Amino acid sequence: MKRLPHHSQHFLRNPQLVKLLLKRTTINKEDIVYDIGAGSGVITSVLASVAKKIIAIEYDQKTAEKLQQNVAKYSNVTVRQADFLTEALPKGPYKIFANIPFHISSRIVRKITTSDNPPEATYLIVQKQFAYKLVPQKDGFTGQLGAMIAPWFEVRVRKRLQRTDFWPHPNVDTAFIEVIPREVPFLLPTDRSHFYRMIEECYDDPKKFAKTPRKTAGISTDLRPSQLTPEQWVALYTTRK
Repeated sequence: MKRLPHHSQHFLRNPQLVKLLLKRTTINKEDIVYDIGAGSGVITSVLASVAKKIIAIEYDQKTAEKLQQNVAKYSNVTVRQADFLTEALPKGPYKIFANIPFHISSRIVRKITTSDNPPEATYLIVQKQFAYKLVPQKDGFTGQLGAMIAPWFEVRVRKRLQRTDFWPHPNVDTAFIEVIPREVPFLLPTDRSHFYRMIEECYDDPKKFAKTPRKTAGISTDLRPSQLTPEQWVALYTTRK
């Protein structure tokens, strides 16, 4: 995956903002935390003072070298020059706090949420439009990925950010989101692949969605895929099984 960091990622400028965002998380002194796309280390440096261990992952070699220099004084930080999308996730408990590259946000969220050992909590800075597509909306638009992960994860927007919080300034609005596993999932892990396939078919092909047993599942036939709630998707899936 070839990419130029300065084209795909916008780095937080102010450590005080990172501290403010951390107050909206569950991260504490007992946690192992992954920082994806760590850049020069603004987030990593703040995390180092509040968590047990930080794994800072940076794709670009030169940036990773600079990151290593910037966080060398922290004994609890490990820098990895690697592609998170191909990295093996840990087998033990961990959390994620990261300002991820916007153009691969969907791939990162999908990797995290399909892991056999997902994070105890994930906190990401993403494009606002992407964020709200992940959150089930009563009167809005839920995107395909949001519908797919909803039976197993809750997503909340914790704070909207300013474009001036970053350098270079992004051309889009951003948001800070929380993704946490549901205490009681709506479906079993073994249902995931079949449920995902149903969601993909319904979003990609209106004819296939039209043939689904919505009436039997108690769902109005006037609703579009983006308007269904997680509970309705689960009811539709269960009816089809």
